[in-house]
Amino acid sequence: MGASDLSSTVVRATVVQASTIFYDTPATLDKAERLIAEAASYGAQIVVFPEAFIGGYPHGSTFGITLGNRTAKGKEEFRRYHASAIDVPGPEVDRLAALAGKYKIYLVMGAVERSGYTLYCSVLFFDSQGQYMGKHRKLMPTGLERAIWGFGDGSTIPVYETPIGKIGAVICWENRMPLLRTAMYGKGSLETDGRDVEKHYYVGIEIYCAPTVYDRKDWQASMTHIALEGGCFVLSASQFCRRKDYPPPPDYVFVAAAEEPSTDTVVCAGGSVIISPSGQVLAGPNYEGEALISADLDLGEIVRAKFAFDVVGHYSRPEVLSLTVKDHPQDPVSFTSTARTESTPK
Repeated sequence: MGASDLSSTVVRATVVQASTIFYDTPATLDKAERLIAEAASYGAQIVVFPEAFIGGYPHGSTFGITLGNRTAKGKEEFRRYHASAIDVPGPEVDRLAALAGKYKIYLVMGAVERSGYTLYCSVLFFDSQGQYMGKHRKLMPTGLERAIWGFGDGSTIPVYETPIGKIGAVICWENRMPLLRTAMYGKGSLETDGRDVEKHYYVGIEIYCAPTVYDRKDWQASMTHIALEGGCFVLSASQFCRRKDYPPPPDYVFVAAAEEPSTDTVVCAGGSVIISPSGQVLAGPNYEGEALISADLDLGEIVRAKFAFDVVGHYSRPEVLSLTVKDHPQDPVSFTSTARTESTPK
């Protein structure tokens, strides 16, 4: 398959702007199903959820952390947060896969992934046949996130080739990392030219998903720049949540706030948006409340945009500038077993 196979295809995309039901993962999954069903009823072929939708983003919490100390209350907060996360694979992943298959959509879901006692901010990918495809783990948590989430590595920055385009995801402020973006643009497929000669087609990501919880207006500039830079569609899904979407005090306290917010105080104001490869805003940004934000993606626009600027194609200068990505797992412990040999008695 070459870069032009989908140039006459139009894809219906939906980004979900909604809140987690904090500390209640089963209820959050039920909410996800309702939103997926609604998006599918509008003809969505790909549905993108915000960062940490399953498991929750702990706005306002410090988990009792100060330099050199963690409080007993903060440790208990982390225990509850850890209990709300999901194993990958696991029963929640199976349910999400079944939902993708039931509603015949490609599903991109933000989740807090539990791996033993370490948590990761991850994005899970599912195809329209109900199969789990894989995950991306956030490479660089921001600020205090680093105290509660582990770091991803190069083995989990996939781009999936699908019948509706090449899909990948970069989470929140990772999108400000130029080398990570370049890696996503350069994710090509290894193919043959009919004479069994291998050739790289650097077509890279085409549907660039950007789950986030960042709601400030400067986010829109980043999303527009990425669409122009990558010659791709950008689908940014942000949470919209209020104080009442979190447990009341003392179970959950917004200690980072000057005073405890009222129940209707907006904690994350959304800003979800869909942008074309030419930088045109197709839908959003929305700062009004929970919403489904949809647009039709004319994949031919990718070809038209890259005629002018193909960042890892005709506009690259690999003899001057190049990027090496270490895409293998970085395991802290490895075991090497050697077979014991016994000498034959003489």
